[in-house]
Order: sequence, then C-alpha cells, then structure tokens
Amino acid sequence: MLGIELTSPNSSVTIFGLFMQANLIVKLVMFGLLAASIWCWTVIIDKVISYGNVRRSIRKFEKIFWSGQSLEELYRKLDGRDVSGMSAIFMAAMREWKKSFEKGAPSPIGLQMRIDRAMDVALTREIGRMEARLGFLATIGSAAPFIGLFGTIIGIMTSFQSIAASRNTSLAVVAPGIAEALLATAIGLLSAIPAVIAYNKLSGDANEIGARLESFADEFSTILSRQIDERMTIRSAKL
Repeated sequence: MLGIELTSPNSSVTIFGLFMQANLIVKLVMFGLLAASIWCWTVIIDKVISYGNVRRSIRKFEKIFWSGQSLEELYRKLDGRDVSGMSAIFMAAMREWKKSFEKGAPSPIGLQMRIDRAMDVALTREIGRMEARLGFLATIGSAAPFIGLFGTIIGIMTSFQSIAASRNTSLAVVAPGIAEALLATAIGLLSAIPAVIAYNKLSGDANEIGARLESFADEFSTILSRQIDERMTIRSAKL
C-alpha cells in the first residue's frame, strides 16, 4: 500500500527538492530513467565516433583498392592485421580464394559460390557490429515516456492521499505534489526524445554504410569472377 506523505506549503520546488520529496517508487522510476538517459548518451557518442572511424576506413581502403595495386599485394599488406569494414570483406574473399586455388578448385562455379558466402558472412558480421546496441535506443525511445507516466500516476495518487489526509486543497499544498509527479514524465521525455532522434539518425547511417559495403562486395565478386574465368581458361589451355 502506498504510504501517505503530507506536503507542506514550504516544500522545495527545485528539481532536486522535488526529487527528494517524491515517493520511493517515483524516486526509483526517475533514477532508472536518468540512468537509462546516461547510457543512451554513452551509446550515441560511441556510435558517432565508431561510424566516423568506419567511414574514414572505407575511404582509405577504397583509395588503395582502386589505385591499381595488385590484389595479392594488398592481401599481404593486410594479412595479420585487425581489419574491419571493407577490409574485412576483402580479406574474407581473398582467404577463400587462396585456400581454394591452393587445393586446386575443380569448379569455377563452386569457387565463386564459396567466395560469395565468405563475403556474405563478413558483411553480416560488420553490419551486426554497427547495429549493436541500437535496439537499446529504440527500446528507451518507446518505453521511457510510459515509464515516466507510471511514475507520474503513482506521484499523483500519493498527492491525492496527502490532500485527503490534510483536508487542505489550497494551491500551496497541491502544487508541490503535482509538480514532483510531473517531474517523472519530464524525465521520461528527456530520456526518450534524444533516444528516438539518435536511433533514426544512427539507423540511417548504418544502412548507408551497409549499402556501401554491399556494393563493394558485389563489385569485388565481379572482379574475382573475371579472374577465376581467366585462370580456368589458362589452366584448360595448359591441359
């Protein structure tokens, strides 16, 4: 059962004062929303920095890849390094390429399918890494206002109990209790609005980067397909 807390006319109406005067359940709601808001901003800042690094990595790799440098030389340069983005897709395809030719790939169609699958796995891994924790932003954006509303309802119920106990309906008695109840909704909106905006923006950025990676995978698959045909033609001529 909710405890009855009398609100005096001298109650503090500062944000901190309203928080301290709030019911225990309302305090827990507000504290949880503040913690969620801090974690949201941590995710947002981390993703903004991460996406910036990925874009720079993509531009750097594309510059090297389309410079005319041989695939073998680029593979040797990246081999053993911690790669991500386009570099990870490139390395996955080249590893499968080299393993298959070292074992003497009998079928160009089978080789092409294995390379495509290797790139698909690398692409899925990279996209999954970019989209990690975005679901948390979506959850907070949709749930925080309702959690704040729950705190507000509990706070208003407590205020009405206080009014009934004091038998005083003056504005000086009612206003602080209503204000502390509405503070929970305000904190809920403060958590939800940045989370929704950031989720939409970061999801768009992740889709844009993912589209660039998919486009590269398709282009690289075409390049390797031509080289497979050339090698198979040379091998057939020797036979």
